Amino acid sequence: MIMASASKTKTHYHLHNHPDHSHLRWSRSIPPVLTVASGAEITLELPDGGGNQITRENAAAGTALSSFDLSQADPGIGPIYVEGAEPGDVLRVDFLAIEPLVDFGWTAVFPGFGLLSDDDEFADVGHGVLKILDLGTPGGGDWVADRGYIVFRRGASQKKASVADGNGNEREGKVKGEIRTRGEEEEEEEEEEIRIPYRPFLGLVGVAPAEGEHSMIPPRETGGNIDTRWLGVGGSLFLPVQVRGALLSLGDGHAAQGDGEVCGTAVETRMRARIRVSVEKGKAWVRSPWVLTPARERERERERENSGGGGEQREFMCLGVHSDLREATKRAVRGVVEWLAAEKGLDRAEAYMLVSVAGHLRMCEVVDMPNYAIGCAIPLDIFVPVDSGS
Repeated sequence: MIMASASKTKTHYHLHNHPDHSHLRWSRSIPPVLTVASGAEITLELPDGGGNQITRENAAAGTALSSFDLSQADPGIGPIYVEGAEPGDVLRVDFLAIEPLVDFGWTAVFPGFGLLSDDDEFADVGHGVLKILDLGTPGGGDWVADRGYIVFRRGASQKKASVADGNGNEREGKVKGEIRTRGEEEEEEEEEEIRIPYRPFLGLVGVAPAEGEHSMIPPRETGGNIDTRWLGVGGSLFLPVQVRGALLSLGDGHAAQGDGEVCGTAVETRMRARIRVSVEKGKAWVRSPWVLTPARERERERERENSGGGGEQREFMCLGVHSDLREATKRAVRGVVEWLAAEKGLDRAEAYMLVSVAGHLRMCEVVDMPNYAIGCAIPLDIFVPVDSGS
């Protein structure tokens, strides 16, 4: 493959959501659409996890799910060739900014998909159930990034409007564009409002595998559809490079998600993201995705109150990826044990014990079969610098 070199002076690039920049499989054979140097910043316009198939208009018409083509789900924007990346290296992706490109997000229950898809009540959902969620307008006073939350259900004092559910049935809703689920009863006047913290991140970030062509849906040891909500603005992802140039792709913007993404969808939305990519050497312990979490103010304050720490108020988390849940968990724990031995000077038995007394296991992704993504996280504030003069 002949590659054009990155500009020697350019350090910031833009990559738009265009059919020529998008792909629907993981493969090293897909030609890169952009070449950058290590350390470059890239601003990307990214489709949502449904490939932008769901709109306010087809949702209100009740046709969004009946016309949804699952084969177009989870498109990746890329690949991006990063100069200097070789097999055995690590590609670090820093997330500098993430914001919605549209005024709505959506979440849905699709037939045959999700953790409870075998339960009768969720197996018999016709084409599915869809909910549209308002994200507001930048500078308009209701912008989600300013208010810090997404309204999942508005209080009864809100003005009601007639909308359609995911099967096209008319019923009362409470907010422009909100699609209420089938069988939902009329709320009482004293109902509470449900607010979800706004935590934007990208569900799909990965590099090309060494061999074969693979679906975009399940997570892989090279990343991909890892759907890990702890990877937000200020966080970093470390990916094992298997091919020259790494061939990085991104997509699947989420405005919010719970651990596991149990029904199969988050608050899906189109995103603009600004990232920085860097090639790192000599980290043989990175055999699967690693997440350096952002420091969040409330969590940081709580940790300060509850620990004697003075170290970094973040977590470092290894993702174990496997089709067997227990094996995925073992891989996550083994990864942290190996990091502690390599980078913190602990013997492996000590490292194993430290994970047991201070680590956190997280079910990051449990629906994108056949693989699970299980996180094992170590809080970095347990590593407290000691003044040698004290």
